[in-house]
Amino acid sequence: MVRDAIEMQMPDEYWVEAELSECRERGGHCYMELIEKDEQTNTPVARASAKCWRQTWQIMQPHFERVTGQPLHAGLKVLLRVYAQYHEAYGFSWIVTDIDPTYTIGDMARKRQEIIRQLKEEGIFDLQRELCIPLFAQRIAVISAAGAAGYGDFCRQLDDNEYGFKFEVTLFPAIMQGEQVERSIIDALNNIYSLTSHPSPLTSQFDCVVIIRGGGATADLSGFDTLALAEHVAQFPIPIITGIGHDRDESILDMVSNMRVKTPTAAATLLIDNLRQVLERLNTAQQRISLMGHIIIDARHRIEMLQQRLSTAIERMMTNQKHRLSQIELLLQSFDPQLLLSRGYSITLHHGRAVRDPRQLKAGDEIETRVEKGTIRSVVNSE
Repeated sequence: MVRDAIEMQMPDEYWVEAELSECRERGGHCYMELIEKDEQTNTPVARASAKCWRQTWQIMQPHFERVTGQPLHAGLKVLLRVYAQYHEAYGFSWIVTDIDPTYTIGDMARKRQEIIRQLKEEGIFDLQRELCIPLFAQRIAVISAAGAAGYGDFCRQLDDNEYGFKFEVTLFPAIMQGEQVERSIIDALNNIYSLTSHPSPLTSQFDCVVIIRGGGATADLSGFDTLALAEHVAQFPIPIITGIGHDRDESILDMVSNMRVKTPTAAATLLIDNLRQVLERLNTAQQRISLMGHIIIDARHRIEMLQQRLSTAIERMMTNQKHRLSQIELLLQSFDPQLLLSRGYSITLHHGRAVRDPRQLKAGDEIETRVEKGTIRSVVNSE
């Protein structure tokens, strides 16, 4: 009677808005638990089971993942086309015939915008971009699944670089797909931080962190769009490079990291290019230093030549001056009064001055007459 009543009263298909509280695949079929939450308290107020049979699920699943970039999982808001079914043994459930991925995309976008708004309000959205990747970034901490192809590609790209650069790569394994992504990456970041802030003698500080995952089929990326993970990455004290390997819009993890590339290989190329630029700067500096050395040698040679010229000029000038002094000395000697006295001349002095005119004297003046052999003192008797 219940089955008949439901089938008669609800014979059509309906579009149902709900949140997935559980989603699992078994035997090619998909089994879901749908809930409706109170908008004020966020507590569930309604619950129902839903099933998607194999034929429908094989078409619906790849379409949803292709459009949204992630598989159906708990926590997603979905818009399902369903019809009601009641089974005496299994109870009531919705049978899913279609899904509108654009509804889920819209809800995801709203959540992303809310997380971005909160990060900006906290003032941490751009913190990572204030950091700089060190010039000699060679000690790399990598967060990735241990056996992921992307991690192998990353290591090979670093090892096979054409410049022969050497990198020290330390892996911090993490789950990179599914509901455990957030917690796993946060734990890895905490492990890196503990080694960075308290390095042991065997552990050096890391230059940067690289978060990578392998490519391949589109997988769940919702774990990279969470507030808790974004807060940890944004406030991490060393630069973080992301290479999550997807072509859709940036994840929030990409937005708050220091640098974002598409693939693990691109992340390795970025690190190689960083060292290549450093090498080019060193080579340029070396060339300038070498050129400066030549300039200094040339200048030193010029100085030595100038010193030689100056020494020669000084010697020539000193010789000329000595010759002039000799001539002056000879000239002075020719005017030496003693030389005149030796020739028979005399000099008459009055008060120490030479008498040139007798009229300078008067009777009673005392005078001195200097001759070659001495001095004669006299008194003038008459003018």
